[in-house]
Amino acid sequence: MNIVRVRVALGALACCSLLAACSLFGPLHRGAPPPATPAAPAAPTLPPPVATERFELEPGQSVVGELQVVTAGKDDTLTDIARRFNVGYEELLRANPKVDPWLPGEGHEITVPTQFILPNAPYSGVVINIAAMRIYYFPPVKRGEPVVVLTHPIGIGKVGWRTPEGVTKILRRQKDPTWRVPVSVLKEHHDNGEDLDPVIGPGPDNPLGKYAFYLQWPSYLIHGTNKPAGVGLRSSHGCIRLYPEDIEQFFNMIPVGTEVRVVNQPFLFGWGNGRLYLQPLDVLEDDERDWNKAQRKLLGKSLSAALQQQLKTHHQQIDWSLVASLTHEPRGVPVPVSTADASLEQVLAAAPRVQNVLPQGSTWDGTTDLPMDEVSFKQMFSEIEPGGAAPGAAAPAAAAPNPAGAAGGKTPLPVPKDGS
Repeated sequence: MNIVRVRVALGALACCSLLAACSLFGPLHRGAPPPATPAAPAAPTLPPPVATERFELEPGQSVVGELQVVTAGKDDTLTDIARRFNVGYEELLRANPKVDPWLPGEGHEITVPTQFILPNAPYSGVVINIAAMRIYYFPPVKRGEPVVVLTHPIGIGKVGWRTPEGVTKILRRQKDPTWRVPVSVLKEHHDNGEDLDPVIGPGPDNPLGKYAFYLQWPSYLIHGTNKPAGVGLRSSHGCIRLYPEDIEQFFNMIPVGTEVRVVNQPFLFGWGNGRLYLQPLDVLEDDERDWNKAQRKLLGKSLSAALQQQLKTHHQQIDWSLVASLTHEPRGVPVPVSTADASLEQVLAAAPRVQNVLPQGSTWDGTTDLPMDEVSFKQMFSEIEPGGAAPGAAAPAAAAPNPAGAAGGKTPLPVPKDGS
């Protein structure tokens, strides 16, 4: 009996020890772990960019397209973005004056100037605004159909070889043209240490590219280029240069005999969304008009009768102080100037943020003939302006405001045959 009592006592002691251990180390069965913190919602997908090349016009409309803002990728340069959105290099540089053209920086917002005010000219045939470095084509329309405009950036004549103003027409067109180099161009290149062949046939070395329109003005052509980065610059000897894909589109679309009107309108007024807009551009260096002494008067002259009637009908007035500030530092962005409290900053802030991808309907395929690098670009620019700095290398002195009206019919400058 004593042995049994001892065993019972030992068993009870062991049980108490286990209970004490359980009280020291917590319960043997724990509850479910707390729920995980929910993941942050993914950033909304940006919309695709809108078309930048073809527009249908409503009656009275003279503002087309839409300003857009994209985020620069890791390897993007301004020449990449310009080609992607079918704008010229100077157009993009003007809209982004504080951006390094070769290192914009990944994640940096880039304003893409894909809204345009049409020149003060008839909406028919080909219209070229050399101040905007942009060409417009208005195809013939049938009764009841909307007016359509197609627009592309261009390169124009460099200083000393300016592109003439006035009215001409297309005499003929040529695929795979041959360039017979003018004597003056041969001399210019020779003086710069380069000797050209007097005749350059079709191929990658031909500055005329693959397609050319010959105008009624001797020596002046509308053509492609073998150096696409020169589009949007003063890069030619007076001719009009287009991206290869843009000249191909026009070559297959524009008939011989089409009228070509060249104007020089650096400050453009246009009507859209029930308001008057101003698109301020840079004044060309060799523009002979004196804008400093007659800015207000010339701005008034650049307003067409139709625009003046629109202002009267809508009981609006021009904010001339806003106009003065926009013309002082032109950004190439259309800004409403007939409504209260409008500003460039508001326009930029309201611009849609879109994907940095090729817009639908573009003439370019996004991969062919990619833009050149910085070294090649500076080499090309040294050929355009020997001894000059490439655009964006340094901030030039601000040009005087240059509000222009419609161009008069100037006599083309004498340039030897087949200038480029």
